[in-house]
Amino acid sequence: MGRHASHRCGYCLTAEEVVGSPLEIDHLIPEARGGLTIKENLWLACSACNAFKGDRTTGLDPLSGEIVMLFNPRRQHWRDHFAWTQSGDLIIGRATVAALKLNRPLLVRARRLWMRIGVHPPEDAAPGPSRGDETSPKG
Repeated sequence: MGRHASHRCGYCLTAEEVVGSPLEIDHLIPEARGGLTIKENLWLACSACNAFKGDRTTGLDPLSGEIVMLFNPRRQHWRDHFAWTQSGDLIIGRATVAALKLNRPLLVRARRLWMRIGVHPPEDAAPGPSRGDETSPKG
């Protein structure tokens, strides 16, 4: 799974080698909600994103006020739902960004340091055009 997930968190894209700590296995549909421990329901997450996600599958869209499905890194493409700010240190998005606190201050400061040494943002998710929304039922 690590290679398929590029050894980084499916939500904040933090690389395992950058933080020097193993990523955790996230149940996309949590076991507490009937999710199975099968490949199709598992992905890598950093400990913070995994803890903030908890047993949730939905989150509040801060713009519309609607409850929407959280981003699913196994089934959805990161760039279809999020974007980096031009500076590359903040993630633009809505429900998942809010629920998992993807722009928590400590992580933003870390991203700025990682940018200085050239290990952030990931090349396949560098700042560029993206929808940056999560308003559809799929995202």
